[in-house]
Amino acid sequence: MSLIRFIKKYQLRIKLFSLIGAMVFFFLFFIVNSLYPLKTDISYSKVILSDKGEIMSSFLSVDDKWRMKTELDEISPDFLKCILHKEDRFFYWHFGFNPFAISRAAFNNVIEGKKTSGASTITMQVVRLLDPKPRTYWSKFVEVFQAIKLEFLFSKDEILTMYCNLLPYGGNIEGIKAASELFLGTPCSKLSLAQAITLAIVPNRPSSLALGRFNDKIVEERNRWVTLFKKEKIFSKQSLEGANTEPLLAYRRASPKFAPHLSRLLHHSYSLKDIINTSISLSKQDKVRNLAFNYLKPFHLYGIHNAAVLVVDNKDRSVVTYVGSPDFFDNNHSGQVDGVLALRSPGSTLKPLVYGLNFDEGFYTPKMKILDTPSDFDTYSPLNFDNEFSGEVTLSEGLSRSLNIPAVRLLDNIGVPSFLNKLKLSGFKSIESQEHKLGLSVILGGCGVSLFELCGLYSAFANQGRFSPLHFIKGGSVQNATPVLTPSSTYMVSEILTTLNRPDFPEHYNRVKNLPKVAWKTGTSYGRRDAWSIGYNAQYTVGVWIGNFDGKSADQLVGGKVATPLMFEVFKAIQNTLEEEWLQSPDSLDFRLVCEESGLPPSDFCHNIITDYFIPLKSPIKKCNHLKAYFVSSDEKVSFCNFCLPSSNYKKKLYHNYDPALISYFENNNFPYVKIPAHNPYCEHVAKRSKPVIVSPLPGREYFINNTSTELVLKAITTADVSFIYWYINDRFLKRVDANSELFFTPPYGKVKISCSDDKGRNTDIFIEVQ
Repeated sequence: MSLIRFIKKYQLRIKLFSLIGAMVFFFLFFIVNSLYPLKTDISYSKVILSDKGEIMSSFLSVDDKWRMKTELDEISPDFLKCILHKEDRFFYWHFGFNPFAISRAAFNNVIEGKKTSGASTITMQVVRLLDPKPRTYWSKFVEVFQAIKLEFLFSKDEILTMYCNLLPYGGNIEGIKAASELFLGTPCSKLSLAQAITLAIVPNRPSSLALGRFNDKIVEERNRWVTLFKKEKIFSKQSLEGANTEPLLAYRRASPKFAPHLSRLLHHSYSLKDIINTSISLSKQDKVRNLAFNYLKPFHLYGIHNAAVLVVDNKDRSVVTYVGSPDFFDNNHSGQVDGVLALRSPGSTLKPLVYGLNFDEGFYTPKMKILDTPSDFDTYSPLNFDNEFSGEVTLSEGLSRSLNIPAVRLLDNIGVPSFLNKLKLSGFKSIESQEHKLGLSVILGGCGVSLFELCGLYSAFANQGRFSPLHFIKGGSVQNATPVLTPSSTYMVSEILTTLNRPDFPEHYNRVKNLPKVAWKTGTSYGRRDAWSIGYNAQYTVGVWIGNFDGKSADQLVGGKVATPLMFEVFKAIQNTLEEEWLQSPDSLDFRLVCEESGLPPSDFCHNIITDYFIPLKSPIKKCNHLKAYFVSSDEKVSFCNFCLPSSNYKKKLYHNYDPALISYFENNNFPYVKIPAHNPYCEHVAKRSKPVIVSPLPGREYFINNTSTELVLKAITTADVSFIYWYINDRFLKRVDANSELFFTPPYGKVKISCSDDKGRNTDIFIEVQ
């Protein structure tokens, strides 16, 4: 009752003092907050993680610390229990500071005459770690005020997370994650109890208990705490069994450096993210990197020092393995150059796309024939890799043998602008800057592309011709799938690219069992500076580039010889099963019977019948015309047309209906073939369409010559019934030569008229300019 009467008696004074006390508190709070604003920004090391959360690579924070951000659910529960019991048992109960602990510490320090115990809560320690100050009573006073503010701004779990990320472990290593990874080589989620206790006691004395330097002292201190935890029953006896005998294998480990080229790329691309979760499989990355490193060693003797490998999961277009070069630290051979992104000549690796586009346009089917003869495409005269020609080949053979002339013909059919647009739709950003200067040579490697871009294209082949950008980030999905080819043409191209009987198939692989089924294409750049091999099945796309980053050539740099074996080895290393899933034939694709001679639906005279893929309502439907009926004399020495056909002594006979360019090829190479008999010399009818075609020089062109002795070549293609042709220069007779043969002449300066007449009186005129 006396207390109640006291309160009533001094009620006004009590209210006044309470008001004054509150005003003083808020005034001090305002002053402290103004003079010492609370700093809560923490700079973290950027950490690159694999698809399973393993550390692939990390980078120093902006203040040069190894401080790896972690969340509470990533930290061992044993460590959290240790740190809370040891540092702040009432952490979840107080509001930033513990007045009882402060009173106890002050009393003990006064009694002993020196500091014997501290009173800092975890919240106060976070304040001090965020903004270190001299250890004075005023600093302690400021810590209390800032701790209260911290409690208002953040939850208890958030404050505990900050604390675990800021714990000092000596040098520039801070935080439980960095310490467990760099000193123990163990994720902080998988710490043993002995390791958890060790990492809980070091932060109080990071210098005298330096990990890796004073391990014996640390073990002694750890065992003292093990005994203490036993007495206080913090952990069960079973869990503490063996904790004091577990050896401490602590030493400073290097930060992981898996996929360094990709890590560097992501470090710059995601500057605001502390943790980057990638799609990289660490086990496959390490396996493929070692495979490429060991595979490349023997080629050093041939002057070949660099390689790059990219593996893509075709299901979600994620990058599984990224090897920019096998040895990032090979300074002698520019190992830090990223071979996955470097622009190089693609050789023949773009050819499958132009074949697929021709299938889609209905120009060809795989078994149709195309010319492989010396050709001039508007001043561009390509050669095959071996400088040989085959005359006529199927499209399947042209692609599997990677012949250049058929590929250029097919690109000429489609048109360069249309082809380049398809490349841009397929993610070839490099093409945009080169587009204005690219021509037919682009199909043979006359441009610059990257391994990353090529793998994106081939991954589209594995997905029915639909392109979606490749990505590195875990959880990414297929976005904005763009049709580049139809499923039908893509499947036909893929089936051709699985052919094993081809020049670029490694010889010793004929004896290898359990070779995975893969569609692949090789490429070799001009001058043998780049060797490529890109392969795919339903599950993966694997791209391999081998060469030198400095652009030096080597005789061994041929795609089929050096890149394809590594590509197959990578497939064998990463494929989960030898019975891998293969691509499905689309419903829009069908089979039909065709003549083997032409690849077209058979006519009555066709006897060699085979099957071929075709796209209904799109592929050519005209009948085979590889033979043509001619009226010939009974002795088969003269042929007739309908205008000069005699009334008797003639018969009808089938002859091969060769293209004039193919006949020219036969004649120039002395290949035997059955010629159509010469036309009736007394025939008065001359078909305009049969006049000679001048293929050299080209009409309307300017030719620059150095001196009067420089010669140009004259060449014309004629029909089979022509034996001789006559050349005229400015209406002056020059010479008579055999049909389809070449003639060299020295042209006059200025505008020159060139005329060619055959022995049937048919004539062609062209004009050129000579300077």
